[in-house]
Amino acid sequence: MLRDDITRAMKESMKSGDKVATSALRLILAALKDREIAARGKGGDGSDGGISDQEILSVLQTMVRQRNDSIEMYEKGGRDDLVEQEKREIEIIQSFLPQQMSAEEIAAAVAAVIADTGASGLKDMGKAMGALRERHAGCMDFGAASALLKEKLNAG
Repeated sequence: MLRDDITRAMKESMKSGDKVATSALRLILAALKDREIAARGKGGDGSDGGISDQEILSVLQTMVRQRNDSIEMYEKGGRDDLVEQEKREIEIIQSFLPQQMSAEEIAAAVAAVIADTGASGLKDMGKAMGALRERHAGCMDFGAASALLKEKLNAG
């Protein structure tokens, strides 16, 4: 299970004295714990004591996106030290994500979802995005996919 891999990596980083990795992995585990608590609050059964790997991948993608936003802000503020720290955290987080899809692969997936769901306009955006998230969790930049999907549905 993905959560076990993250916990194991944190223990290894602590043993090796890698403070940046330990810190990043602790942040990941804290975010996962928050998601578990939220899932229980929303009526998740919580019987297995955790969230699915798909939900973990979603949390990890969100964390990468947040760090990319932070990098942008730090670069504008001239804080190169913080930029490097965020980049290192992104590397650590991405090590738990599957290989990310290329722009061409995203375009093909969007076209396939439009064909499979029969999406024909912006009113079908939610249905199509749901199908993309279900099929490609953890390996797709959903921000790019959403923009491309919106463009295609607007043109259609």
